[in-house]
Amino acid sequence: MRNKTLFFIIIFLLVAIFSILELIIGPYGTRWDIILKIRLPRLLLAIFVGGSLGVSGAALQGVLENPLADPYILGISGGACVGATISILSGVLPPQVLSLVFAVITIFIVYRIACFGGKIQKEALLLAGIVIGTLASSIVMLAMSLADKGLEEILYLLLGNLGMIFEKRVFYYFCAGFAVSIIMAFIIYRKSRELNILSLGEEEALGTGVDVEKLKKTIFVASSLMVGLTVSFVGAIGFIGLMVPHITRRLIGPDHRTLIPGSCLIGIIFVIISDIFARTVCVYELPVGVITSLFGVPFFIYLLRKRGK
Repeated sequence: MRNKTLFFIIIFLLVAIFSILELIIGPYGTRWDIILKIRLPRLLLAIFVGGSLGVSGAALQGVLENPLADPYILGISGGACVGATISILSGVLPPQVLSLVFAVITIFIVYRIACFGGKIQKEALLLAGIVIGTLASSIVMLAMSLADKGLEEILYLLLGNLGMIFEKRVFYYFCAGFAVSIIMAFIIYRKSRELNILSLGEEEALGTGVDVEKLKKTIFVASSLMVGLTVSFVGAIGFIGLMVPHITRRLIGPDHRTLIPGSCLIGIIFVIISDIFARTVCVYELPVGVITSLFGVPFFIYLLRKRGK
């Protein structure tokens, strides 16, 4: 317990240090107007995205009992991108609203495909997510091919970027989304004990009174909502939900009571570091999703090779 307490103290200090660096590092020095209008929104988005993807990744890997599970594999990000693309091209509703609506629709489509006799089949869930995500990507590409406007915004959505200016209406949407994500994260954390029991196997979990199907549905819906919200604001920033839980598990163990909050904090640190790289490593600002993918692809290959052995 003492080691875990020390771990969280160090992680909180690192979050504070990198948050300060996020605010002061970058072009135009430390002008207050730049810090408040440009860098502070980036920091808030990094905290929102890193925490949400870290928690959802740890929860999904636990409930699916698959260390290669990633929030984006379930196709939710693809559905959210379709909604945002429709919003950008039609102007019917703000992207934050329509992308969340399509994310929820995608949740239920994937759920219905993977549900047999009232039970979620884990393998079918992953396959359904991959298929629906591929279909969503095809729809977005088709829309980009036929559209004559909004291509830059759609590309921004696909690559993932924290460069958002908080206008009044957008700031209200962000506050609402942040609040929903906190509620979902709390719901997931309340299921930590059941996730620990499930790690022993479904039969053992059922024998101890855990409602496995209800647990799967709760984690699936809560995680999907968190992922849909992040995509609605910053686009698809991949591999956070894959890498962060593994790093956290190596540092403090598999107990979900510490793994989930630890993944939240390490996810925040990872996104902040990625954004600092994105803004400073090149003359032009790079999409954050590109930076996370450069780290994530080798990490995924390493996990795949290790799992194969």
